[in-house]
Amino acid sequence: MPLELHNTLTNTTEPFCPADPAHVTFYTCGPTVYDYAHIGNFRAFLLADVLRRWIESPLCVVTKSDGGAHQGPRTVTHVMNITDVGHMTDDQAADGAGQDKMEAAAQRLLEDKKSGKLPPNVAFDPGDPYAIANFYADAFLEDARALGVKVCAEVQHDPSLMPRPTREIKAILQTVIKLLKQNNAYIAADNVVYFNTQSFPDYGELSGNTLDAIRSGAGGRVSQTAQAVKKHPADFMLWKPDPNHLMRWDPIKILSDPNCPLEEGYPGWHLECSVMAQNKLGSVIDLHSGGEDNIFPHHECEIAQSRCATGEDRFARCWFHVRHLFVEGEKMSKSKGNFYTIRQLNEKGFDSAAIRLELIKTHYRLNANFTEQGLKDSARMIERWRRFLRSAESSPEKGARNEDVASAFASSLHDDLNLAGAIGVINAWINRADSPTRADAILLKDFDQTLSVLALAPRLAPATDDPQADYINQLVAARQEARASKNWDEADRIRKELTELNVEVTDTPDGPTWTRKAKL
Repeated sequence: MPLELHNTLTNTTEPFCPADPAHVTFYTCGPTVYDYAHIGNFRAFLLADVLRRWIESPLCVVTKSDGGAHQGPRTVTHVMNITDVGHMTDDQAADGAGQDKMEAAAQRLLEDKKSGKLPPNVAFDPGDPYAIANFYADAFLEDARALGVKVCAEVQHDPSLMPRPTREIKAILQTVIKLLKQNNAYIAADNVVYFNTQSFPDYGELSGNTLDAIRSGAGGRVSQTAQAVKKHPADFMLWKPDPNHLMRWDPIKILSDPNCPLEEGYPGWHLECSVMAQNKLGSVIDLHSGGEDNIFPHHECEIAQSRCATGEDRFARCWFHVRHLFVEGEKMSKSKGNFYTIRQLNEKGFDSAAIRLELIKTHYRLNANFTEQGLKDSARMIERWRRFLRSAESSPEKGARNEDVASAFASSLHDDLNLAGAIGVINAWINRADSPTRADAILLKDFDQTLSVLALAPRLAPATDDPQADYINQLVAARQEARASKNWDEADRIRKELTELNVEVTDTPDGPTWTRKAKL
């Protein structure tokens, strides 16, 4: 069975059928860089990365336009934007309500500077929005590379794979002008350019939010004051004049057109993604992903403006949406103390590979529950895989490729990216393999081309700045000596003391190593 995915646009699980089965185009809505990305953000990014890796795998089969099958490997051009302007604090308002998140970040950092809470690695003016965006973009890329997000490594050689709206303003303005000329947009009494949703009959096809439902105030989104200048409550902002906005542009200068009707301002964040996707991938792309909170209004608006701008009958062939992440059964909240970034988890002692596995192992169309126990279980699973790989690589037997296991692994992932099933296939195979061969090592590495957990460097012990490092080293050495002399009582006493110090010892062929036990 070739790859089948649930397409949000059709609300069915259907064969994945790219325009060119040998080359897939893929766009992912990336981070807004006004703060560190949290694990909820990363769940969507990591599952998009796994899907991209699976499509590239030699084991993956996709459907051709004539109904035939195309066996991998294939190339995927994966683009992920970095939003550095225009994203508002009220994401669910289609016309960009609230405060620009970059402005909010500037205010937060300036307050931290006054109170002496500014992080020591912030070596820039907190009032400079471009510096803020660059700082948090670099932080995101560092975290994403630690978790094996492939496009974040590729961008080092091809910056166009991770475009930023501030670098695409001319193309954005050109699209606004085109939509105005086609009567798909209008300049309202407040001089804001709005997209005319009534000019696009298919508006609501992705999310089910029809124009009639929005007119009646579905979801409490309609404010009479805010909507007074619009032709329809669903109309959303494309360009907003604001002489006081931190990041703004003069369309007359950028377009070199003294007759341009647009005033100095900034773009709507829905339009940014349409322009950046089309610039790199073309008018119609094969695959578009994001979190389920992007479905409406963001992706609904993307479809409307993109199709009107290009005249195509679709924007993306398949829409892939990842559901929410909870932490210990609750929504993430800084006030609840369950809000985590990747670097915070690393500082608490959790391995990046364990974090990645924990974030991807629940099916993307189910809400996931991120727990301390789950992280520990994922860490143990990965260590088990690593031991199997070491044993297989050192085997004197060449062995033969286990095609049944390879087929079972592929069948799981072809079934709407069933990662839990694929992981189950690996664990069942390892349970049965008493004497793994070098062929088994190659097969596990083939699987990891998709999962990308074994490829991540394991957490090393211990931290050189641990204040108790010298004493712990002495205890570990004494434990080793007691074990060598079969003084089990002394070895047990030292083990208990190490446990009380929250230290975990791992015995390896090269001797024992230790780490602080990871804890949320």
